[in-house]
Formats: sequence, C-alpha cells, structure tokens
Amino acid sequence: MRGLLVFAALLATAASRETFVGNQVLRIVAADEADVEKVKELEELQDLQLDFWQEPGSPEVPIDVRVPFASLQAVKAFLEFNRIRYSILIDDVQMLVDEEATQMIRHHFMPQTLETFNYASYHTLEEIYEFMDLLIEANPNLVSKIQIGNTYEGRPIYVLKFSTGGTKRPAIWLDTGIHSREWITQASGVLFAKKILDGYGQDPSLTSILDKLDIFLEIVTNPDGFAFTHTKNRMWRKTRSVRAGSSCIGVDPNRNWDAGFGGAGSSSNPCSETYRGPFAHSESEVKAIVDFVKSHGNIKAFISIHSYTQLLLYPYGYTRTQAADHQELDQIAKAAVTALSSLYGTSYRYGSIITAIYQASGGTIDWTYNQGIKYSFTFELRDTGRYGFLLPANQIIPTAEETWLALMTIMEYTRDHPY
Repeated sequence: MRGLLVFAALLATAASRETFVGNQVLRIVAADEADVEKVKELEELQDLQLDFWQEPGSPEVPIDVRVPFASLQAVKAFLEFNRIRYSILIDDVQMLVDEEATQMIRHHFMPQTLETFNYASYHTLEEIYEFMDLLIEANPNLVSKIQIGNTYEGRPIYVLKFSTGGTKRPAIWLDTGIHSREWITQASGVLFAKKILDGYGQDPSLTSILDKLDIFLEIVTNPDGFAFTHTKNRMWRKTRSVRAGSSCIGVDPNRNWDAGFGGAGSSSNPCSETYRGPFAHSESEVKAIVDFVKSHGNIKAFISIHSYTQLLLYPYGYTRTQAADHQELDQIAKAAVTALSSLYGTSYRYGSIITAIYQASGGTIDWTYNQGIKYSFTFELRDTGRYGFLLPANQIIPTAEETWLALMTIMEYTRDHPY
C-alpha cells in the first residue's frame, strides 16, 4: 500500500511540474570575441527566457543555451543574421525530462537498507536524507551527521562526518549539488558516502586517509532548490530566497561568496541565473558553509562538485592573477584526471577556472583558497553536452566510479603533503 501511495504522489507531482515541450538546447560556437558579445546581448533579453547551460565566456568554449519553443525562431534568426554558427544538441528537452521521470517511477521505492538502496537511480531529498540515516546506523563509530544550518525555507542543512576520532583534526570537505539541477552530482555524492563507509578497514589507502584526516560530505548543498527540481521545475539552478522588490526568486549560490564578489561573470539582475545576491554570503546555504569552515579552522582540501562539461578546475575564477600554488594545483589536477580517465577513458580538461572556461566571480573555491585551504578544486562531471543536466540514470554509477578515482588522488595527496 505504501508503494502505491508513493507512486500516486509521484504521478501527481509530475502532473504539476513546469514543462519544456519543444524547448531545444543549442550549442553556439563563437568565432571571436565579437560573437561572444553578440550572444551576451541575447542573454540580456529577459523576454526570450533563455537558460544558459554554459555561459558566454571566450570563443574557445562552446555556449549551450536552452531556448523555449516560443523563442526558437527569434534566436535562430538572430544567430543566422549575425553569421554565428550553432547546432541543436537536444531537440526536445521535455522528452529527456519525461524519460528521466519514467525511470524514477519505475525504480522508485523507499530504501529500507543500504543494500536495497538503488544507487543507479536518481532520488528525492527525503530519500537521500533517509539514506544518510541508514549510513549512520551501519557504522555510528565512523559516520555521524551534523546540521550546519537551515535553508531559506527552513529545511535542515546536513553534512556527513566520517571520522575515526578526535576533534577538529585536519579535514577534507566534499560537497555536491550546490546548483540544484545538477542531479548527477547529488547521486554521485550518495555513492561517495557508501564508498567511504565500505572502504574503511578494507581499502588500505582510504583507511590511511581516515586514520589521519576527517572527511566532511555535504550531499545536498542546496536543499530548497533540489526539492523544487523534483516538484516544480527540473531546470531550477538557484536557491529559493525571496527579495523585496523583485518577483524573481533565488540567488546563484556559486556567485555569492566573498571572493571578487560582484565582479564580472556574475549578474546584478535578480532574474538572471547567475544573480549574485544583494551581498556576499547572503544565502543561508552559503553562510552555513562559511561559518562551518571558519569555525573548524583545519580544513586542508575543499572539493565542490558540479556538472557538466568534464573539467577539473582550481582557483582563480574572478581574476587572471595566478594562484600562489598554481603549479602544484595543476600537477594534482593532471594526476587526478589521469586516474579518472583510466577507468572508462572519459576525457577531462583541467586548469584554472578563468582560463579553462570563463571569468566567474564570487565562486566557492576562490573563497576557500583565499581562506588558506590550498587544495581547493571544482569538478564538472559528465557529460559534454549530449544530455547536459539530464544525464541518464544508467550513467550514475560509471560517473561516480571514475570520479572517485580522481577524488582519491586528491585525498591521498592531501594526506601525504600536510601543510
């Protein structure tokens, strides 16, 4: 009976969601800076309701944009008039959304044990929180749960702590899902948690890491946004905070940090997907991490995981000035992507944010690096655009497995090179 009730609830939720029938994702290839500036003109036209999946930055980096059906003719005419090349990556976004929802309904049941939890399916916030409790029950001597704050809408913000004892030991921080629509990241976070639980005492390298360092893992970094992607709008990216004087909701939590806050690569427009917020750390989801990091005072590596485009990035994003540890970070990134590609041959690029993709101010790892956390990295997981944020569930386990090899490389380096 419970299963039928859950199934009915899922169907009802699906019926009330925003739809994307006829929406296409276009890949725009800018030939030069002039083309980039032309595309930015499109970005400013709010009436077109464009959703940039990969923002205009430099001619070397393709621009991906979801275009509502009603705006397709105008956008394509604009690009063709300006002789800017484009192709269609996704012909109908709703078809992929429907396929994803069907897969979730088909494989949906509330987890009872860690063994019956479906790691090859996407899950709701409630299911992930239940999974966290199951993890703690399995080994309370290794795993605990910390509430570091509450979201704008009042949800608890939980972090898993993996520790073999002691207080404020040197630590590694991992977070997934700061942009709520990037479902492959939260799904990978679940698998990372299970790997840490299973690996301690079995995997000599991971055991050695945990004997020297704690690991903190925030699987759902933007709970309000994540819940909204499941109930109303699958493509929601931002937080869900409300600002007086604006009908537009939310802030980009990866533009809200006090690192070049308000600079290029972020927006002052509350309706923009990259809206930075009224001031640095205005978002409770960001402020909770800021307060935790400062209070802890001994975090040595900070890894924030996004999707998509298959990148491993390090500071800086807000300035072209190289990080003081640029050479060392570059060597670590190279070793990590080499380890990642060894499993399935998945190709990753690596580099500083501003050189590998585009300028982005107010980002997470720029702030953590400036706080003295030398090993600060951001992943952009699969894929390179075929599915974008709608990566099929059959890629969850392969994505997490290959990423885990890169994470282990960074964590081993952190263990072996204390500072």
